[in-house]
Amino acid sequence: MNPQLAHEMTLAATSESAISIALVGVVAAAGIAYVAFFVAALVSIARSGLTGGMKLGWIVFAFVAPFLGSLLWFLVGRRDSQRPLGTA
Repeated sequence: MNPQLAHEMTLAATSESAISIALVGVVAAAGIAYVAFFVAALVSIARSGLTGGMKLGWIVFAFVAPFLGSLLWFLVGRRDSQRPLGTA
């Protein structure tokens, strides 16, 4: 086999391995961030001043639609839980 061709094949395999490792790292980091976001939403819901039924509703929604439920909690629900009762 041609030494130049063998060298190029080795370089190609090495760069593919590096890309694969980087991709696995990015996916793992995104997964960890996703789980942390979900857990933070659950803790925030549990500590909120909402009534038991409303907390249960938000927790169920967070489990049924984990990303959407967590995102909506931080965008809408958390703000509404800090609003005094009887105000719109």
